[in-house]
Amino acid sequence: ARGRGEKKAIKGNKPANSPKGQPPDADGHSSVTDLANSLTGDMVMLSPGSEDDDGEGPISEKLGRIQFSIGYSFQNTTLTVKVLRGQELPAKDFSGTSDPFVKIYLLPDKKHKLETKVKRKNLNPHWNETFLFEGFPYEKVRERTLYLQVLDYDRFSRNDPIGEVSIPLNKVELGQIKTFWKELKPCSDGSGRRGDLLVSLCYNPTANTITVNIIKARNLKAMDIGGTSDPYVKVWLMHKDKRVEKKKTVTMKRCLNPIFNESFPFDVPAHVLRETTIIITVMDKDRLSRNDVIGKIYLSWKSGPAEVKHWKDMLARPRTNVAQWHALKA
Repeated sequence: ARGRGEKKAIKGNKPANSPKGQPPDADGHSSVTDLANSLTGDMVMLSPGSEDDDGEGPISEKLGRIQFSIGYSFQNTTLTVKVLRGQELPAKDFSGTSDPFVKIYLLPDKKHKLETKVKRKNLNPHWNETFLFEGFPYEKVRERTLYLQVLDYDRFSRNDPIGEVSIPLNKVELGQIKTFWKELKPCSDGSGRRGDLLVSLCYNPTANTITVNIIKARNLKAMDIGGTSDPYVKVWLMHKDKRVEKKKTVTMKRCLNPIFNESFPFDVPAHVLRETTIIITVMDKDRLSRNDVIGKIYLSWKSGPAEVKHWKDMLARPRTNVAQWHALKA
């Protein structure tokens, strides 16, 4: 695919716009640790990416992939980076989609960045934009790492990182234009990670109930100055956009991997199932100020792919506790 998008240039390695925000170091890394230690009873463990998963081993959330090309002109001492397209990006918004754009850096320089346009409501965006780093000697280029960060644009709050790719330029044959497809990895500064929550759902069609069991969380984002959080979980039953009923767990003090094991039954008649959403919010309790939101999950038949899968599995296995890990979202 040839990019005909507008060209943006960095002359002498300084772009016109002065950027905000910083990407992580190129060598940063993140890890997702332990999984469900012991799940008892007639519980089925499912992961977002499988049909029937025994739940052992961490579930890596699929973040999609990005296509881009890199080339260097010795004649013009110019590095050309084309951001072509994204594929199968995860839905970050409540509406079940994302508004993705890409930030481009040449690490270790974090001060200067370039950005693509935002593609509204698109999980398979075509950017086709060309970026020129002009007046850039070859030996300097070889010391740099191309870093691409895909984010979900948010008008009202912080943009939500989706994933990243980095490629050391000394590992690339720069003489001719090379095109890459790369899987996105979780953002290594942890900026995109709020932690994960293990939830089980049980639908009883006879009693017309959905029982939500908040089992435990892992790797929650530290919200307090001391590098920890005091988490509790709020569960709202929504009908269309109206709040019907709220339940909440106890608060766990200074804990980023809390075990809750609390169950909440909700009355949900069959005819309102399609208009029902369960909003699960992990909060950080604060004695002196407003409680902070650590992250949320929207469970319904029309939210993101992992959430929809859990909802459908719940309906397909009535009277069974169907458990699944979910990555918390902003």
